[in-house]
Amino acid sequence: MQVQSIHRYAKISAFKAREVTREIQGKPALDALAELKLIPKKAAPMIFKVLKSAIANAENNNNIHPELLVIKEAVIGEAPTMKRIMTRARGSAGAIRKRTSHIRIVLTDEIPINRREDRLTKKKSIKKKVLHSKTNLTINSEQKPLSDAKENPLETDS
Repeated sequence: MQVQSIHRYAKISAFKAREVTREIQGKPALDALAELKLIPKKAAPMIFKVLKSAIANAENNNNIHPELLVIKEAVIGEAPTMKRIMTRARGSAGAIRKRTSHIRIVLTDEIPINRREDRLTKKKSIKKKVLHSKTNLTINSEQKPLSDAKENPLETDS
């Protein structure tokens, strides 16, 4: 099931906020919350609040445990730009664009959570199986054991 939360007209440029959302996309929701606390950007607290709201929506409205949630989408869209004017020299004016954005986060419980520890243990178990199978190899009755083999394989029987 998918759950979403939206913050509209956030007072930050979409370009600046996208840097932060790229970092958390595809991660488990609780891991992303912990990571957002450490990111020193203006967008991080805004995205933190939206993500926390999405987790609360999933818990209260759909009875989904937050440990199962994964960030499916973290999208920052451009919102209307407020246009202001700053007076410049000799009676001219300079344009000031105050950009805003819409922050949308979609969580789902349909994607399995793959943690790094799980992948490492899986690799170790595969290596153990391979090593175990190599040590249990038996010599065919047609092959001679290595101790009976000739010292110089280039010599021929004459």
